[in-house]
Amino acid sequence: MKAVLHYRASEGFRAELARQAAEAGVDTAVVDETDDAAFAREFADADVMLHVLKPVTAQMMDQAPRLKLIQKLGVGVNTIDLASARQRGVAVANMPGVNSQAVAEMTLALMLAVLRRVTYFDPLVRAGDGWQPDLAVLDSVGEISGRTIGFVGYGEVPKRLAPALQALGAEMIYTARTARTDAVGRFCDLAEVVERADILSLHIPLTEDTRGVIDGLALWRMKRGAILINTARGELVDQQALCEALTAGQLGGAGLDVFNGEPVDPADPLLALPNVVLAPHVAWLTPETLARSLEAAFDNCRRLRDGAPLLNQVV
Repeated sequence: MKAVLHYRASEGFRAELARQAAEAGVDTAVVDETDDAAFAREFADADVMLHVLKPVTAQMMDQAPRLKLIQKLGVGVNTIDLASARQRGVAVANMPGVNSQAVAEMTLALMLAVLRRVTYFDPLVRAGDGWQPDLAVLDSVGEISGRTIGFVGYGEVPKRLAPALQALGAEMIYTARTARTDAVGRFCDLAEVVERADILSLHIPLTEDTRGVIDGLALWRMKRGAILINTARGELVDQQALCEALTAGQLGGAGLDVFNGEPVDPADPLLALPNVVLAPHVAWLTPETLARSLEAAFDNCRRLRDGAPLLNQVV
């Protein structure tokens, strides 16, 4: 059995992949997502694709006649052509929960970085001007304590994050498909969460129903000076409307790990805004997450080889 990891993997990622692949008895190849020639060569005899971020199309599947499984290293499968996989008899599986701890911690980091203007002060200190900041910036910082955190969605990430935020003195409200008996905070409809939150944090999958759920209208219904955090999917937010709301001062800031288009266009005006903290879709990416992800992936490789039911099969 051969598995191809389609990702620009670090040395540590490659080492963990090699270790777990050897234990599972699976041949592996690692191909940078930008190297189409190497991908075509390695993928031609692959049984399993280990998928991270680059969209998986029908044309890609057709390059691998032996392909039996597309294993998502993560949760969201919006980057996989599920209908084409189904037509070709290719199974698709994901792994809910493996990256929840990492994403929860990154979400908290973005909240704090925006509130405390970390990306403003860091270069200022490095330039020797840290003790002469713009006084208006000092007036714009704040604490989590006393603020209302609104979660859109209440899965594993908010479940881990809410107790920590509560311990810091925040009030929690959330919206989800149904009220959760294990939730910290009060269940509300989406409109109330949007209007009441001092920090609005997104934790829902991207579907046709959720695409653009935070549009221009929603952004202007938020409290003036509120903060938006997105570690879920970029397309949940109207990015142009977000930029306009941040520029106009309607929002006080944003912490973003995901975007409408990735990589982000360097000319995107969002990148020039001083009240935004940005990360390149790495909230999930820690050595601990990678180890858990590969363990789940190779478990499914063994199951595929042995004819056993796959875990977390989507297609």
